[in-house]
Amino acid sequence: MKGMKSEANFMIKAYTTVKQFIKTEKRDWLENGKQRYAASALILMFFIFSFVGWLWEVLLHVYYDGMIVNRGMLFGPWLPIYGFGGTFVVCFLRRFSSSPRKVFFLTMLMAGIMEFVTGSVLWHVYQMRWWDYRDSLINIKGFVCLEGLLLFGTGGVLFLYFAAPKLNSLIIRIPRTLRIALCAILVLLFLADFAFSVFHPNIGFGVTMPR
Repeated sequence: MKGMKSEANFMIKAYTTVKQFIKTEKRDWLENGKQRYAASALILMFFIFSFVGWLWEVLLHVYYDGMIVNRGMLFGPWLPIYGFGGTFVVCFLRRFSSSPRKVFFLTMLMAGIMEFVTGSVLWHVYQMRWWDYRDSLINIKGFVCLEGLLLFGTGGVLFLYFAAPKLNSLIIRIPRTLRIALCAILVLLFLADFAFSVFHPNIGFGVTMPR
């Protein structure tokens, strides 16, 4: 009997401790979602998100097809749709940070609009697709699919509450002069890549689907 009481007390204490830990952590990461960012931090995060998105798609292609393919319309190691998506989340959805559910669904909406508009414009200009969701059960003209939107919604929550605050704490450690110079170099390289790729887009096997 005494042993059962001890076990019960232990379980109650453990439950209380875990519950308090979750409450504390939730309060902390909700506060993280309200964080503000300097312009230089946002620019660097744009390129970090763009690179992570590019790397993600390259690795997916390696996994499914066993070969490395430079994904995206541009030639540099970046997919700007991920960069714009990530920075839009931390810039414009911060006001909804008290509700992760709203952040999730608003990210889905924003990502869906971005994917559909970008995919449609690329199709009308080049008659090619850089992504194709027509095999997905729920999709809109192959430019947007439910699975992708759910993934983007999850990514938006992770960006706002975890990735962006962590990245910001690392970025602000870089001396301001060096940070600005790095931003300028990356922006110039990106603009040069974009200007070239508008007339000579990156196409080919594993990159584009003509029909």
